[in-house]
Amino acid sequence: MIDLRSVAEMTPQGYCCPSHHMSSSAPTPPSATHQPPVLLVHGWAGSFERTWVRSGIVDLLRDAGRDVLDFDLPGHGAAAKSHEPADYVDLASSVFARLDANTGAVDAVGFSLGAITLLAAAVRAPDRFNKVVLAGIGDGVFQPHDPRRSEKILAGLEGRADPDDLTARIFGKIGNEAHNDPLALAAVLRRPRQEPVSADQLSAISAEVLVIIGDNDFSQPAHQLAGAFHRARLVTLHGVDHFRTPESFDFIDAVLGFLNS
Repeated sequence: MIDLRSVAEMTPQGYCCPSHHMSSSAPTPPSATHQPPVLLVHGWAGSFERTWVRSGIVDLLRDAGRDVLDFDLPGHGAAAKSHEPADYVDLASSVFARLDANTGAVDAVGFSLGAITLLAAAVRAPDRFNKVVLAGIGDGVFQPHDPRRSEKILAGLEGRADPDDLTARIFGKIGNEAHNDPLALAAVLRRPRQEPVSADQLSAISAEVLVIIGDNDFSQPAHQLAGAFHRARLVTLHGVDHFRTPESFDFIDAVLGFLNS
C-alpha cells in the first residue's frame, strides 16, 4: 500500500519549492552580447512563478545578462481561466500573443505541456525562435493523442484515481494546490486536440534544439524526437522523473549552458 505522505513529499520544485535564490524582482543587468530574450513556458498546473522563479532559473538567466519574458499558459497562473475546453484548442497562439511586443527571434524553454506548446509554435513560425529547449516530452509527440492519458490525470484531479496509481495522484495533488483552478485545468486536459507533428515538420525548423528528459520520465524515449530536427542534441537526466525535471540541477545546468553558449 502506498504511503500518502510520500505523495506530499514528491511535489516537484517549480510548483512548490524552497526559495533559496534571489527574488525575481532583482534588476536585470544590461547584456553586452545583445542576446535574444528568453521565453519560459511551464507545464500543466504550473506557472511562471512556481516553475521558473522558485527554481532559481530566472535569476540565473538574469545574472547572465538575459532578459526573461514572464508567461503563463491559458488556464494557469495569472492568465485567464476559462472552464470551456474549446478555449484551449490553440495554446500556441498564446505564445505568439506574448511575443508580439518583441522583435526578432527568441530563445525558449518549455517543460511538458509547455514543451508541446513551444513545439507547435516552432512548427508554425520557425523564424520566431533562435534556440529551443524541449523538456519532459518524447517520441509520443508523433502519435495521436491517447485520451486514456488525459483520463488518468483527470481521475487524479477529481479524486477518483486508483489508489495504486501514484502518477495520477501526484498530478491530482499538484492540480488541486491553492493557486490552481481545477476546473480550468480539467478544461485544458479536455481540449480538442490537433494533429500530431511529423518528422518532416520538425526537420524544417532551423533553430538549435536541446531535448532534455529524465531517465525515469514516463515520456521516454526521446531519441526520435531529437533526431527529427536539423540541429538538435539529447540530454538524459540520470535518476530524474517527470515531476523532478524542473528542479534538477543537471536540468538547470544544461539549459544555462545551451542558452548562454
